Amino acid sequence: MSEVNDSGEAFRDRMRAHHRIVLLTDGHSTPFLAKTAISLLRYRGSDIAAVLDRQADCQNAAKLFSVGGDTPVVGSVTEIADADALYIGIAPPGGRMPSEWRALILEALERGVDVVSGLHEFLIDDVQYVDAAEQSGAALIDVRRNRHRSTATAWKPIAGNVRIHAVGHDCSVGKMVAMLELQRGLAAAGQDAEFLATGQTGIMISGRGVPVDCVVADFVNGAAEQLVVDHANHDFLLIEGQGSISHPAFSAVTAGLLHGCAPDGLLFCYEAGRTKVKGLTDSMIPDMKQQLEVCLSFANLRHPCRAIGVAVNTRQLTEDQVDKELRWAEDTFGLPACDVYRTGVDRLVEASLSLRREIVSQ
Repeated sequence: MSEVNDSGEAFRDRMRAHHRIVLLTDGHSTPFLAKTAISLLRYRGSDIAAVLDRQADCQNAAKLFSVGGDTPVVGSVTEIADADALYIGIAPPGGRMPSEWRALILEALERGVDVVSGLHEFLIDDVQYVDAAEQSGAALIDVRRNRHRSTATAWKPIAGNVRIHAVGHDCSVGKMVAMLELQRGLAAAGQDAEFLATGQTGIMISGRGVPVDCVVADFVNGAAEQLVVDHANHDFLLIEGQGSISHPAFSAVTAGLLHGCAPDGLLFCYEAGRTKVKGLTDSMIPDMKQQLEVCLSFANLRHPCRAIGVAVNTRQLTEDQVDKELRWAEDTFGLPACDVYRTGVDRLVEASLSLRREIVSQ
């Protein structure tokens, strides 16, 4: 098997070495579709050289996405002479690559630029891409492609290693963002905290992780377990969540993560104002307090666990509505609540430290 045909997990060091990344969002530069690009601009901004969108009528990422500052918007990868990678910056429904992007991807490969994708449609299954990469020495990196083939072993957690896992009332409510911001907050407080990615965008940001939605069902628990075992030397492990325990389509990955990573604490995430299941608009989201109780029941079947806080996504609310929503969340759940962007993560940092003190003292 040639290098260009290897899996995304084998290229984690190569992804971390990319420092002149071009984000490809051409014609799909909307908050809903380009959430991968937006997160990379926010959490890996110093490594982003440009955004590629031939149809954009603005000159920088701040105008296009309200994040990314002066990062230029270009019409071709050739405009960035020292580009070292082209990252697919969208996460469309179905995970399909836009057919009109073929020429852009081939152009990058022919210049020796690595191409990194988190879509379900793998780059390495395209003979033309593989041939171009082999000719130039570029790498094709499919971060969702994996070799996880081990079941869980009911690993005994190491004393002092505290695992906090994000769960939510639906998909795409900010579970990854909450954990990344909590990691920043704990690090600023002098704590040894590691973010563990379980989805394509998180893996592109950190260069490591497990794409749980593309792991064979029997091995999801084992893959999550191995992820925490491999990083058990840290004081805090902050495990990104996926799906929702109540989602009719994606509850399986949530259950697998709850058992596989054996969390000590859960952070519950929800988007204020969202009432219908993402992708299934005829389905109403069940009561959130009940959902958290179910998540805790699942988690405690494997390992003692309690809820530590609530991260509220208030993007649909006005500034005047935010405080009212956070007070409602605190009264409803009996836990500290915040919007990690608007009000910061100080309360979640303190809740995490309190959990650690409680565990270490036992």
